[in-house]
Amino acid sequence: MPAITVEDVLVLPRLPALAPDRTRIREVRRLVTAPHGHEGEGFPVRRGFADVPLSELDPFVHFDHLGEVDLAPGEPKGTPWHPHRGFETVTYVIDGIVDHQDSNGGSGRIADGDTQWMTAGAGILHIEAPPESLVMSGGVIHGTQLWVNLPQAKKLVPPRYQDIRGSQAALLTTPDGGALIRVIAGDIAGHAGPGVTHTPITLAHITVEPGAQVDLPWHPGYNALVYALAGAGTAGAENRPIQVGQLAVHGPGDGLRLTAAPRQASHTPKLELYVMGGQPIREPIAHYGPFVMNTRDELAQAFEDYQAGRLGVTPATRLPHTG
Repeated sequence: MPAITVEDVLVLPRLPALAPDRTRIREVRRLVTAPHGHEGEGFPVRRGFADVPLSELDPFVHFDHLGEVDLAPGEPKGTPWHPHRGFETVTYVIDGIVDHQDSNGGSGRIADGDTQWMTAGAGILHIEAPPESLVMSGGVIHGTQLWVNLPQAKKLVPPRYQDIRGSQAALLTTPDGGALIRVIAGDIAGHAGPGVTHTPITLAHITVEPGAQVDLPWHPGYNALVYALAGAGTAGAENRPIQVGQLAVHGPGDGLRLTAAPRQASHTPKLELYVMGGQPIREPIAHYGPFVMNTRDELAQAFEDYQAGRLGVTPATRLPHTG
């Protein structure tokens, strides 16, 4: 798993030890297993938020886990051109390569720990696809895509694109060096990630060594969602078992406890977790297809604007990659 790493985690800043008498470790309110599905032109995904009420996800809306899958030559697939309005897509690539282009003039390539953060806002068209070289050779694809809701006051902000390199993530470890924590956005124990957000949220990818435990300080006003990308372990104050493809929705508190099983499968030697949390927006949500709005009338307007070409125009040819 070639997401950004370090040779010696002991050189990194360390999390503070949480005081047992002053920290409320959150319990797992709900544990769900993501069903399998297909996205875009047919690439396999797990639907990480399936069957979880939107009230428990707020400010997030949707989460796909792409892979991990080793594709044969000709099998890597992407998405066709499609619209978005009213939210943000956060695409995190752990392994493999994804090219992006949008109708706002943005384009880029993300791989091995990079993040593409696209604010659709008032509306945008975009396409995501593996480069031709990966299609020809085949290879491993592994990543995630998270949809972050925008509050009503920012639903129609101008589109924005953030190209976040894996090397920009804030890196830290636990007091005993048993985990590598990559902060992509928000703040953990005073260490801020590079992602610029419209509402307060925190995103992190955590790699936990077999048998190690992470006690993570967590904002008490945020929700807390922990998705297992690989491996097995436990989550919550009650040590609820969790394994790849499962989401732990936590209850209230100001700390998270995540532990890797002492023995892991040979092909996934460590517990890999994607941790998400944010301040709930607490506004009505009208969600259909590629649009996340507040009312059904706003959804109807989004479809009308898309059909009228007001969300952007697809370029005649795909831009060459220059990064």
